[in-house]
Amino acid sequence: MESKSDLILRSPQSGRLVGRTAPADTPAPAAKRVCVGIITAAHGVRGAVRVKSFTADPKDVARYGPLEDESGERRWSLSLMRSAKGVVVCRVGGVSDRNGADALRGLRLYLPRAALPPTAEEEYYHADLIGLQALLADGTRLGQVRAIHDFGAGDTLEIVRPAGPPAMVPFTRAIVPVVDLAAGRLVVDPPPGLLEPVVDERA
Repeated sequence: MESKSDLILRSPQSGRLVGRTAPADTPAPAAKRVCVGIITAAHGVRGAVRVKSFTADPKDVARYGPLEDESGERRWSLSLMRSAKGVVVCRVGGVSDRNGADALRGLRLYLPRAALPPTAEEEYYHADLIGLQALLADGTRLGQVRAIHDFGAGDTLEIVRPAGPPAMVPFTRAIVPVVDLAAGRLVVDPPPGLLEPVVDERA
C-alpha cells in the first residue's frame, strides 16, 4: 500500500494519476509545496548524497531550483552527478565531506508549488488535489481530500467525511468528472455501493 505525494499528474488519456511515489508518512506542509525527494545516504567522502527522487524523471529533482526542508527555513541547491540504481547521486551546495552528507540523511526535499512548470489541461499536481472539498453530483458535501493511495488496482482518493469512515474513491474521469481548482472542489459521482454508509452510533 502506498500513498502518493509528489509530482503526480492526472493524465487526460487515462484519467488516472501517474508519477513516482513518496513515503506514506510524508507530512503535508502548511504552504503549497511538493515533496520531490528524500536524501537516503551519503555517497563517497566528498559530500555527495544519494537521493530517492519522486519526480517522473528522477533527474528532475535537481532541475527546478533550490530545495527546502519541511519547515521551509533551510534551503539547498543540488547538482546532479549521475543516476544509480533507484536513486540519483547529487552534490549539495555547502556540503564538502561525508560527515556533512551523513547529517542530511532522511531529509525530505520540497519545492514551492509555484516553482513547478504549468500542467496541461486536465493534469494536476498532487499538491493541487490535497485539501479540495469533495461534493456529490447533487451538491451534497462529501468531505475533503486528505491523501492519494495506490493499492495496486489504480489511484484512489481518501476523502475524510464529517462522520463515519473515510471514503475511498477511485480517481478516474468517470467517478471524479469535475476537478475545479479555482473553486477548491471536485465532484464525485460514485457508482452504487462505492460509498460506505455512515452509521449513526447513537442509534
